[in-house]
Order: sequence, then structure tokens, then C-alpha cells
Amino acid sequence: NNVMTCCTNQMGNLLKVLTCTDLAQGPNFFLDFENAQPTEGEREVWKQVNSVLQDSDSILSGLQSYKGAGQEIRDAIQKPNDALLQDRAWNSVCPLVKKLKVFYSFSLRLEEALQSLLESLTCPPGSPTQHLEREQALAKQFAEILHFTLRFDELKMRSPAIQNDFSYYRRTISRNRINNKNLDMEKEVNNEMANRMSLFYAEATPMLKTLSTATTNFVSENKTLPLENTTDCLSTMASVCKVMLETPDYTSRFSRDDTLLFCMRVMVGVIILYDHVHPNGAFNKSSKIDVGTQSETDTHRDKQTHTHNQRHTQTHTETNRHTHTIRDIH
Repeated sequence: NNVMTCCTNQMGNLLKVLTCTDLAQGPNFFLDFENAQPTEGEREVWKQVNSVLQDSDSILSGLQSYKGAGQEIRDAIQKPNDALLQDRAWNSVCPLVKKLKVFYSFSLRLEEALQSLLESLTCPPGSPTQHLEREQALAKQFAEILHFTLRFDELKMRSPAIQNDFSYYRRTISRNRINNKNLDMEKEVNNEMANRMSLFYAEATPMLKTLSTATTNFVSENKTLPLENTTDCLSTMASVCKVMLETPDYTSRFSRDDTLLFCMRVMVGVIILYDHVHPNGAFNKSSKIDVGTQSETDTHRDKQTHTHNQRHTQTHTETNRHTHTIRDIH
């Protein structure tokens, strides 16, 4: 009972984070995150974005299994004159750097995919609500990008070996350049690529930074499109997620337990993205996303807590981590 009460409170806290200023007139429809299929009008953009998203699981699996070459690097540093240890460290780091290049290259593809989605979901004359309701397959892909981003950055923050490995690679390749040895790796990751990758992995949340930059660039490159079209798209997506989570008639239509967690993660991700993109951020009183600190819970969540108890236990952890992430990044 204590666990269920705690999870219910956390669910309530997360839902209270989002309060649309005009919720009574706000979006109220079911966004089918599980089964939305593209219409003919969406198909071209959907195919382009899908070709990127279909690789997202392998990217996450690769990052999750990333072990690093810490021991080999330490051994090589402790005995700099031992050629065998130097070669062992170098041969351990090189395949890891190739893997890091794959992750970075994927971020560039994701950036293009996001801009294509934004172009479709913000173009006049349709309102953000109309776009999200009518083009549900694209809205679902937008949500999947946000969900992937939070998962990727969460895994990256747990992997300090990434920056250690890459720093060792850069130091070693510089020495090798001077000594004219082991330069084949530069064909894979040249100096310009290494510089860009270094900036990417130096970020605490590199994939979120990529999305933020992509969204900001989209706004600046489309000067005839009002900024509000983009920020309203983000705030509307957040409100749609909130309404769905608060409405038993909607949550009962989810066939998988993890869709509830997916919806919450998307809601958190879109708040963070809004905070990066909007000039006043998500924490300003004039924001269309009112971020509060209320701890009351909605009583109608009780039945859903019993149904999804195990999933909500995980949500408890997710809620704390992502709510703190919003504040930390802000």
C-alpha cells in the first residue's frame, strides 16, 4: 500500500507539472502512440523519418553495452615505455571510437528527421492541435524521437568512459601524427570529425542539445513562420500527453503498460525542449506550459495505479530523475 501511495503521488506530481493556461479550451483527443498509421499526405515524410527511427533501438543497445577501455588506458599511462601495453590500449580504443562515430552520425540524421517533422506539423494554415490530431503518425514519430533522446542521454550520463576513451584517442592520434605511425584510423575519424564529436560528447545531454539546436535552427531558417507555430506545437504536444494521462477513457485504450511510461517521458521531453527553444523558457509565468510544484494527487488515478502498479514503480524513479533534469538543464 505504501508503494502504491508513493507511486500515485509521483504520478500526480508529474501531471501537475503541466497545466495548460487554457486547458478548458485546450486539446482533448486521443493520440494513438501505439497504432497510428500514416495517411497518404503523411507518407513521404513518414518514410524519411522511419528510415532513421528504425535504427534507434540498435543505437540504444550499442550505447547500453558500451564498456570502455579504462583498464587498458590506465595500464598504458602507467607504463608509457611498454610498447605492448600502448598497442593494447590503442587497439581497444579504436573500435570504441568507431562506435562513438556511429552514435554521433545518428544524431545528425535525427536532426534532419526532426526538422522534417516540424515542417509538417507547424505549416499554416492548420493549428498545432489540428496537425497533431490529423497527422497522428507524424506526431507519433515526433514522440518517438523525444523518447529516444531521453533514453540516449540517460545512458550517456551513466557512461563516463565515453569521454575518457575519446580523450585518450585524441591524445594518442596527435602523438601518432608526429611519429607518423598508426594513422589508418584517421581515415575513419579525421581531425574535423574528431572536433565535432568532442563537442557532442562534452554535452551532459548531447542528443537533447541536438534536438534543441535543430529546433532553433528550424525557427531561424523559416523566418516567415511565426515562432509561436513551433512553440505552440511543443506546448500542445505536452498538453495532449497530460490530458491522455489524466483521462481514464484514454489510458484504458493503451494495450501495453509501457505506453504509459512512454507518454510520460514524451511529456517531460517536450517540456525540456520547449524550455530550450522559447525565448522566455518553460518556467516563465507567461509560458503556455505552467510548471508548478504542487504535491496533491488526482484521486481518479487510484484505479490506474492498481492496474499499472509495477510500471508506476519504475515511473517513480523516472519522474524524479527527469523532473530534476528539467531544472538542471534550465
